[in-house]
Amino acid sequence: MPADTNPMLQKQVIYSIFVRNHTKEGTFLSVIPDLDRIRDLGVDVVWLMPIHPTGEKGRKGALGSPYANRDYRAVNPEYGTLDDFRQLVDAIHARGMRCIIDVVYNHTSPDSVLFEQHPEFFYRKPDGNPGNHVGDWSDVIDLDYGTPGNWNKPLWDYQIESLCYWATMVDGFRCDVASFVPVEFWKAARKAVAKVRPDAIWLAETVHRSFGKACRALGMCCARDTEAFEAFDIEYSYDVQETFDNYLRGKATLSHYLDLVDFQDCAYPAYYNKLRYLENHDLPRIAGWDSDPRDLRNLTAMAYFLKGTTLLYAGQEVAAEHQPSLFDRDTVDWTVRCDLSGLMRTLYGIKRDVLQPTDYCHATADDEKNVAVIYRDDIREEAGETPRTVGAFSLKGEAARVAVDVADGTYKNLIDGSDVTVSDGELACDGEPVIMRCPRPELAV
Repeated sequence: MPADTNPMLQKQVIYSIFVRNHTKEGTFLSVIPDLDRIRDLGVDVVWLMPIHPTGEKGRKGALGSPYANRDYRAVNPEYGTLDDFRQLVDAIHARGMRCIIDVVYNHTSPDSVLFEQHPEFFYRKPDGNPGNHVGDWSDVIDLDYGTPGNWNKPLWDYQIESLCYWATMVDGFRCDVASFVPVEFWKAARKAVAKVRPDAIWLAETVHRSFGKACRALGMCCARDTEAFEAFDIEYSYDVQETFDNYLRGKATLSHYLDLVDFQDCAYPAYYNKLRYLENHDLPRIAGWDSDPRDLRNLTAMAYFLKGTTLLYAGQEVAAEHQPSLFDRDTVDWTVRCDLSGLMRTLYGIKRDVLQPTDYCHATADDEKNVAVIYRDDIREEAGETPRTVGAFSLKGEAARVAVDVADGTYKNLIDGSDVTVSDGELACDGEPVIMRCPRPELAV
């Protein structure tokens, strides 16, 4: 991990907004009236998906993908002016939250300002024409950062200058497909931005494990997650996402997924921070997988309880089922199907006040009953008499008795204040999520 990474980011919650689809107006200024509600969910950071102009050449849909960036140094006029953007950022700051913006540094639209001014910055296909490595991304052309010993330094300078410009306004960056851009570039960018914004947040969208393997097999630049952690504070948890998706499909066991989560704690650097989410703009809505309110409460509680920064995608708090299009006007459906807002506020308090970045974490699962049991042991000397925090999450919302490594007794559920009984080594779960504090058993080494 970078030496200046703040471990306390693990206690925080990020809320993701696609300006075009967040409100009917789809503008920077129209987001401002919603900021109080967002803050009151328990949110530390607002992530604005790409704010830049969208390319027209080869665009998908009527409005094009925000990830087909036309100009790194301007804002999308459909959203408003630069002054409007500054007003939004100021309003976020005034409510005690920070703001990060999306930067798409692997590619641009084919009609980008950068291609017009510097065609030498771009990847060329064997026929000499600009192109991209991922065929499905037909609306973009890839940048070429060079290779070790032959870096494209003029491109590096342009991109870093752009980051430093935005860092005068915002508090960090979510970096799209960061794995495809050399880690050495990101390290240089981080060092430069630190002179402008010393506490900038760096969030990497790393890639699904299978996608990364396929890209590396083709000879593409695709950093492994351990390498990306040299430059970034937080990474996506796409390394285990496919197994979680397969669990939701009934094609993998819960214990398989949690075993991989345990493996993360063994494989990554101390204070590693994996972004924990149930959905994002590239994934189906979790309520589209499972709309049962009790299931959603358990899934939500588990996402907050896992070690790492929590991500909320706008609309998740009302259990929105429709995944908004990236290519057209497709406003979030704010109809409340299951109001998770109160639960999220409570979980935020637990995350902030109880859980620690230094916690020793391990997880087990009862596959037959679909119950995840996750332990977070506070190993600090000042932890007190109840250093173990236990989360029991019935992901199918069913009442069950599940084995726990906790002394028999009655404990308080930190989520709703109810009593939770452990007898004969089993916790009596009523189908609602449980988080409780208790003594840690004696450990033998």
